[in-house]
Amino acid sequence: MTRHHNFCAGPAALPTVVLERARDELLDYHGLGLSVMEMSHRSEAFVAIAEQAEADLRDLLEIPDNYRVLFTQGGATLQFAAVPYNLLGAGGRANFVHTGIWGKKAIAEARHLFGDVHVAASSEGNGHSAVPRQDDIVLSEDAAYLHYTANETIGGLEFDYIPEARRPDGTSVPLVCDMSSSLLAGPLDVSKFGVIYAGAQKNIGPAGLVVLIVRDDLLDQACDHMPTLFGYRALSEGASMVNTPATYSWYLAGRVFDWLKHDVGGLSAMDAINTRKAARLYGAIDGSGLYANPITLRNRSRMNVPFVLADPRLDGPFLKEAEAAGLLNLKGHRSVGGMRASLYNAVPEAAVEALIDFMADFEKRRG
Repeated sequence: MTRHHNFCAGPAALPTVVLERARDELLDYHGLGLSVMEMSHRSEAFVAIAEQAEADLRDLLEIPDNYRVLFTQGGATLQFAAVPYNLLGAGGRANFVHTGIWGKKAIAEARHLFGDVHVAASSEGNGHSAVPRQDDIVLSEDAAYLHYTANETIGGLEFDYIPEARRPDGTSVPLVCDMSSSLLAGPLDVSKFGVIYAGAQKNIGPAGLVVLIVRDDLLDQACDHMPTLFGYRALSEGASMVNTPATYSWYLAGRVFDWLKHDVGGLSAMDAINTRKAARLYGAIDGSGLYANPITLRNRSRMNVPFVLADPRLDGPFLKEAEAAGLLNLKGHRSVGGMRASLYNAVPEAAVEALIDFMADFEKRRG
């Protein structure tokens, strides 16, 4: 068996040790004679798995007691609809900071469902190469909440601060964040947010699961006509089991949380590793004559590193040779082209070093 270096943006690499532990438990979980995939989600064994996963996530992020942790389905994209359904029941408008494709999709969905929205700030003017500053964010007077995407997976643009969400009169509104590609990359002050959501297939686990962190006071702000399965209150009261959950994805997420706590040493340790990985790759790009990254230094993503080659005709040979060298999934998103190396938590430093060595060798031969 050969394990290559996987730089996929999602579904992304999983820690090898997590896969090995899952393999060992696949057919017979803890002597029960069946797989987790075959368990009832109501069984004592699976409820224990679910409760431990939540406890470990709470420990990792130091989530305050007045927040609910929910494990749901539909991908982060479903939350583009679920967030306004859950937060606009008392009126007001959804406000957004637009910094790329995923933010644009969230805006489009809210507009489709509720009509008028307010774009409080946008990076369109600079080609999504720099995040708007706090002073650039101007909420509407009727803002119900402010939504932003912490890290734009496709464009490689990451916020270097947590925005303040205040109307022009100074009153605060809930801050909502799509953290699909940045949650668990390092420590986070959850108390600054009203709602955090993240698709699992980046830093959390396999596809099919979404982690939601919702402040208690926002559980009862929903629209009357909202689909039942969207409801944060219903999900909370049903222990995330209003319907059959994505049990195996939930189990694997729990294994990832355990890995972060006990193998890595927590989110501060993970933060240091991620900082080193990104610094090494950006350093190689900046020191090259063949590769370039378009993002302003302060907003370069640590999780998703896009880069282009000076001669686009070399894109094909680069990808072909990279794959032959065991460096997988480096092709950039179809909407932007070029290359993209995703450096999520499970991508080891050795993979980044292998990529850097390949890039230097390719430039020497082809540049």
